[in-house]
Amino acid sequence: MPFLIAILGALGAAAFWWYRMKAMNDAAREVADVVGRVQGNIRRKKLRKQAALSPLTAIDDPVVAAATLITSIVSEDGPVLPQREAVIRDVISQIADGPKKTDEAVVYAKWAASQIDDTTIVIDKLAPFLRERLDPHEREDLLQMVNRVAQSGEQRLKIADQRMLRLRQKLGFEVN
Repeated sequence: MPFLIAILGALGAAAFWWYRMKAMNDAAREVADVVGRVQGNIRRKKLRKQAALSPLTAIDDPVVAAATLITSIVSEDGPVLPQREAVIRDVISQIADGPKKTDEAVVYAKWAASQIDDTTIVIDKLAPFLRERLDPHEREDLLQMVNRVAQSGEQRLKIADQRMLRLRQKLGFEVN
């Protein structure tokens, strides 16, 4: 009988400790899940904050940057009308990898330009980005693209000399 009580006691102790270990494992798993969710929330909040600060900070592609810069400059005096949008699509299609990339760049550019009222901010943010990624010939092509879009469409636009001067300066060209 004492032997049986000892075996039952050992089994009871083992069951007790097994239950405790299982509970600790479940608690550790829950803590790991909570930590993962918190880290995910922090990353998402950071991205939302970055996007909320400016749609320009999210641009990491020169094609999208060029489309946004052009759209912002030509939409300074009013909305981008269909004929001018067609010209923007045409000039962007010359530098984009395909129609899908062209559509993506133009749609994002129209949205970003509508979110930012000041063209100077767009030039100040995107021109240095483009200067780093484009060679001098490509930067000159960008200026010609801006002029082409401004000169075509429903009516010719007179881009302010100070805007073009600032753009040339930010792209790294010599300005008198």
